[in-house]
Amino acid sequence: MQLEKFYYDNRVVKWFAYATIFWGAVGMLAGLLAAIQIYLPGANFNHPVTTFGRVRPVHTNAVVFAFVGNGIFMGVYYSLQRLCKARMFSNMLSKLHFWGWQTIIVVGAITLLAGYTTGKEYAELEWPVDVAITIVWVLFGINMFGTILKRRESHLYVAIWFYIATWVTVAMLHIVNSFEIPVSFMKSYSWYAGVQDALVQWWYGHNAVAFFLTTPYLGVMYYFLPKAANRPVYSYRLSIIHFWALIFIYIWAGPHHLLYTALPDWAQSLGVVFSVMLIAPSWGGMLNGLFTLRGAWDRVREDPVLKFMVVAITAYGMATFEGPMLSLKNVNAISHFTDWTIAHVHVGALGWNGFMTFAVLYWVIPKIFNTTLYSKKLAGTHFWIGTLGIVLYAVPMYWAGFSQAMMWKTFTPDGTLKFQFLETVTHIVPLYITRSLGGGLYLIGVFLMVYNLFKTVKSGSLVANEAAEAAPLSAKPEIHGKQYWHRWIEKRPMQLLVFSLVAVAIGGVLELIPTFLIKSNVPTIAAVKPYTPLELQGRDIYVAEGCYTCHSQMVRPFRDEVARYGEYSKAGEFVYDHPFQWGSKRTGPDLARIGGKYPDSWHYNHMMDPRLMSPGSIMPSYQWMLDKKLDTGSTPAKIRAMQTLGVPYPAGYDQRANADLMKQANAIKENLKKDKISTPADVQVIALIAYLQRVGTDIKADKKTTADAKP
Repeated sequence: MQLEKFYYDNRVVKWFAYATIFWGAVGMLAGLLAAIQIYLPGANFNHPVTTFGRVRPVHTNAVVFAFVGNGIFMGVYYSLQRLCKARMFSNMLSKLHFWGWQTIIVVGAITLLAGYTTGKEYAELEWPVDVAITIVWVLFGINMFGTILKRRESHLYVAIWFYIATWVTVAMLHIVNSFEIPVSFMKSYSWYAGVQDALVQWWYGHNAVAFFLTTPYLGVMYYFLPKAANRPVYSYRLSIIHFWALIFIYIWAGPHHLLYTALPDWAQSLGVVFSVMLIAPSWGGMLNGLFTLRGAWDRVREDPVLKFMVVAITAYGMATFEGPMLSLKNVNAISHFTDWTIAHVHVGALGWNGFMTFAVLYWVIPKIFNTTLYSKKLAGTHFWIGTLGIVLYAVPMYWAGFSQAMMWKTFTPDGTLKFQFLETVTHIVPLYITRSLGGGLYLIGVFLMVYNLFKTVKSGSLVANEAAEAAPLSAKPEIHGKQYWHRWIEKRPMQLLVFSLVAVAIGGVLELIPTFLIKSNVPTIAAVKPYTPLELQGRDIYVAEGCYTCHSQMVRPFRDEVARYGEYSKAGEFVYDHPFQWGSKRTGPDLARIGGKYPDSWHYNHMMDPRLMSPGSIMPSYQWMLDKKLDTGSTPAKIRAMQTLGVPYPAGYDQRANADLMKQANAIKENLKKDKISTPADVQVIALIAYLQRVGTDIKADKKTTADAKP
């Protein structure tokens, strides 16, 4: 049999490895800054670019899409070539993919810091960046499938299955969640509103975790763990069952982020059921990984790569057990909106994604530079510092979460709330400080890795084109004898792509379609009216400043929340909210009923310096809003966009909207003047006050909400 000689492309692997290291350090530095800002308001530096509400989305996008994203591509480009016994399909597509992705990261960070955001968690990037993401993702898909189609290996190993499912599902999630109507070059409104927007967002948000932070890393695990351990995967059949069960069940679980909200009960219950079912395939994958190391534990004690992998897989198991538990309604009633969720997320992010990425870097870099790791001892030190960092990060956040939930829900013997919300914040500040120390330790470990890998690279030389030989696919003989049920699909990548799409689309279709087509799922409320032009502008400022990262706008039907905030939230209240603003974390109090609670002057002084009105507050000040002019030139376009989305503004209202805006702004200006505050009417703080004074007041205006609700 004539063997063909070809060359693996290690240069693109090197690029993505370097990008992974760089963006990991940048993203974690942003995370450390955000962790410090939580308890030290001065760390916001009294500047719009550096406030927590803008830094936090930069941190999440940097670690998810820059650090983990480049880590995925590093692992895929290295393993796919060797599993297919073929060079990547196109050198040009590899370059376009790399530089396109890095450009998206840079532009995304700049625009988020500048306040250009959609206000949807993990999907904050505005519409031009969304378009660029789609293009680059398609280029990656063409390159990946082109490589698979020209492979010299008939069998598609299970790692490739996970790569294919990742590509097709992320494409589906991104496209569906990114339907938005542009207002200007860097401003858009979500096509969906209120309950529908919340369901689509968390269908996307949960499955971004599933298909960006989980499935590609499982593919990486199935390739690199056996390689590092020099042992076959424990059970290939289990890996196949793991794959199909995981991708089918995962897509249904998004509604568990919206328990006890205004989302219809049937959707909440569906999310709970499938979330609990997720334990089985998730733990199947974890056990398959750990059992692969049976008989190799002596090597684990000596090899830092295997140490990182063992903790990574264990963290995956912990996170995928805890996730379904947090989806149970009685547990979610305690955990949601608290720092418990933050602890849960970071066990997965720091342990599973972080440590698996470090393991692959420590394994790949010496391979492609034809050398050995500079210092195993230094890598071992990184391992222990990183592990300690995870513990010091997670344990205080669990403690903080339990403390928050218990303090929020505690009543005095006479039936009144025992703690003011601010007391629940100041009580856990020491835990926030400890969390930042844990994050700092984890980051120190990353810097040790940077030094170790730098010295490793210096001691070797890049094998840019690694020589290999394999028989052409057509020359391979047919396999005779017993054929397992999965062998048929393992030879047919395009059919695998289609079947994967069908498996993940079923859950999405059956969850989303009823919410959009059955009007009774989102009953209307007669008293709910569209935002005035000034309120709309104020809401956009609220979104741009990332206020949703600390404040929720969703009163759940609990005794303590109704006592603290007011009447629980109804689905019909949010029909004009593009995007929804229910939030996922209460660092500050819920704002669903903030309208009319305080005078205009209170809000003005609160934005100028929160500690004037709430001594001990950890909220940053927003002094620039007191002087920064409101962009009234954008008002007509915003009104027209809302009309396109079905908001019932009168025909031609865009031409007279600014007149109404200034009328309302002048009224607020006069109210402030009565309290001896002199301010122009056309500054941002006036618009923000208008919005905050509106929030939640529609339902107050109609005490017969239930009676007036109509399908």
